[in-house]
Amino acid sequence: MATAIAVTSADLVLAPLDGRTPSAAVLQPPGEQSLDDALAGMQALVEQCGHVIVLYPSSLAVPHERRLQTIRSVLENGRIALVRVDLPPLALAVLARQLRQISVFDFGAGVVGSAALLFSHYLYAGALLNSVAKLDHVPVGLKSHAKSWLPGSQFGVLASPTPQLIKIGTDGATLAGPKFGTYLTVAQGRIPSDWVTSTLAPAWAVQALHQAELPQESLRWWGTGKLVEFVAAIGDTSVLAQLVASVKRQPCPWCGLELIGERCVFCSASLPPHANQQSRSGVVSPEAGLQGQSAE
Repeated sequence: MATAIAVTSADLVLAPLDGRTPSAAVLQPPGEQSLDDALAGMQALVEQCGHVIVLYPSSLAVPHERRLQTIRSVLENGRIALVRVDLPPLALAVLARQLRQISVFDFGAGVVGSAALLFSHYLYAGALLNSVAKLDHVPVGLKSHAKSWLPGSQFGVLASPTPQLIKIGTDGATLAGPKFGTYLTVAQGRIPSDWVTSTLAPAWAVQALHQAELPQESLRWWGTGKLVEFVAAIGDTSVLAQLVASVKRQPCPWCGLELIGERCVFCSASLPPHANQQSRSGVVSPEAGLQGQSAE
């Protein structure tokens, strides 16, 4: 029985990369679905799949977030996990797809849920922007703000794992890319994606390139509609499963679910201090964990 993955808008459900990957459930906002219908839908999902992991953005509207909390509270169900993610919208969609990919393996729901934090360390999420004047999520210097008003200016921005901003066309200016094999997912806004597909993708030696629809929230997150959002991430399902399997697993001291990392996403219990230390020692760095998986 595969653990169900749920998201808060349909544009966060990316097309699967293989025939085994299940889709994700979409949890509608209060204005589009009654509470009774939302409760019934969630109850049916739990009964069908056993556990449900809900990924939602930190920028989610307050009424929608409260709806999620209400559903979990009313159902009094420890089999529903609410995982708040502080990533750009397309990166959240890619992360949800990765959890969908590993949900078909013999991993418990606690492991699948806690893999969200593990996989987020391997996501290189950014955008090509025509302006950084309204960019709030990545540090922008006064000089870059001034340049953003010049006609024809474009900027390459990396939000994760380490914030970075470059002006396109500046000699030697590059975005720091992954040192392991990745697939590049690209969502185009109201500007061409040539720099992303023709310059960035070869520089990062990506193994495959996939097109996606631009999430509606991306315009607000990046502060402009003139953008191309991109995410480089591990796309090979077997590599994702291998990565999860390489990390030490321990039972949650409260609910008993097996997990990786330091906190259970279902009951929010933390591992005891001595277990935390063991858990941290078992977490694999991106380069070490994917040694031998470099892009070819």
